[in-house]
Amino acid sequence: MKRKMWIALVTALMSWTGADSADAGLFCGAGGYNSCPPSCCAPTGEYCQARVSHCPSYRTVQETVWETEEYCCPETVNETVMEQVPVTCSRTVYDTCYRDECYTVCRPCYQTCYRDECFTVRKPCYQTCYRTVCCKVRKPCYKTCYKDVCYTVCRPCYQTCYRDVCCTIKKPCYQTCYREVCCTEYRTEYKTCYQDVCYTTCRPVTETKCVDVQCGEWKTVTEYVPGPVCSDPCGNQSQWGWDPNSCTCTYTPSCCAPADPVVHCPGRTVCRQVWCPKVVQQQVTCTRYVQEVKHCKVPYTTCHRVPVCVTKRVPYTTCTWTCQTVTKRVPYTTCTMVRECQTKRVPYTTCTWTEECVTKQVPYTTCTYTCEVQTRKVPYVTCTMVKQTCTRKVPYCVARQVCETKMVCQPRCVSRTVMVRKTRCVPRVVCRQVPCDPACADPAACAPSCGAPAQCAAPSCSVPQ
Repeated sequence: MKRKMWIALVTALMSWTGADSADAGLFCGAGGYNSCPPSCCAPTGEYCQARVSHCPSYRTVQETVWETEEYCCPETVNETVMEQVPVTCSRTVYDTCYRDECYTVCRPCYQTCYRDECFTVRKPCYQTCYRTVCCKVRKPCYKTCYKDVCYTVCRPCYQTCYRDVCCTIKKPCYQTCYREVCCTEYRTEYKTCYQDVCYTTCRPVTETKCVDVQCGEWKTVTEYVPGPVCSDPCGNQSQWGWDPNSCTCTYTPSCCAPADPVVHCPGRTVCRQVWCPKVVQQQVTCTRYVQEVKHCKVPYTTCHRVPVCVTKRVPYTTCTWTCQTVTKRVPYTTCTMVRECQTKRVPYTTCTWTEECVTKQVPYTTCTYTCEVQTRKVPYVTCTMVKQTCTRKVPYCVARQVCETKMVCQPRCVSRTVMVRKTRCVPRVVCRQVPCDPACADPAACAPSCGAPAQCAAPSCSVPQ
């Protein structure tokens, strides 16, 4: 009952407030006439005209929007590659040498000496004495006698007789025959195979480079050497002449009266070789060796045994027996026992005992002690330190440089082109509708400033007059 009353109350309240809700929402919530002053509610004209004049119109506005776009562009990338480069370097090798070094050591020298030491000993003195002892002894007396004994012996008497015996003997008869036998023999077959062997060779690489070479040439220089000053016995009548054979100047004296004027001898022209050095660039061919790995086929021989079926003739011997009757004389011996009576002398021994009185010397020993002073050698060891110079080998290191070629990894920069995907911002023009009041002179100022509905948004939040 209470529930029905509440439903009826809510329905009445909603019907009472529903008539004014549409008009109140048209002008930003100002549709309630209870809150308006009386001057605002006075009639100002036709309502539909006022509503059309105040409803906004729309215009198209272009805006620039930035969008992301992916694109590919080539880009140069530098990579570091390690390559093997032969480098000639010098390595320090240490050799161990030895030098003689003298040092002094103290060596103990042991010597055995002896000293005399006196001591007293008791020396036993043994003496053998004899005493006479009488005793009775029984002495056996043996005697050999003989007696005759008769005994009977059986002496065998042998006699050889003969009888004829017939016997059958088998005589073998041998014959050699042959049969074919298949047997397996093994024959060795050889086969040549090849295996791939890697080996390292040094390939000469010839390079040409320019080298400054010190060289020169001989040039002939002609110089004049003045002649000596000498006395001419013939005055000025002696003369010098050129000898083309020897390429020298010769002096020809004249036969005249002796005189002693001073003559200046003519000079001579001397040709000599002068070395003129110069530097010439010369192409020098250098050869270095590069290691290469090569392959070669190395033959090797394999052998295996192959079974072969061979037929050969094998001899064999057959034996056949032939029966033959033979008569032969077979000797046999008969033995008869003949009894004989014989006599022999048999020896025997008799023993008789005889008593005798015997006197004998029985030895006995007496001992007496005598004190005696003796001297003995007592050894003792003395030690003296003797200095001795010894020589020992002391090792020391000697460094020497050894040139060797080794492969060194050196970085090398390699450039390559890679396509890279990048992102950039691209402008795009977008058109959109913007509401505008037709009564406004400035279209830019006609933007709505309140949250009115889209079908009729008022430019201001006031009720139109």
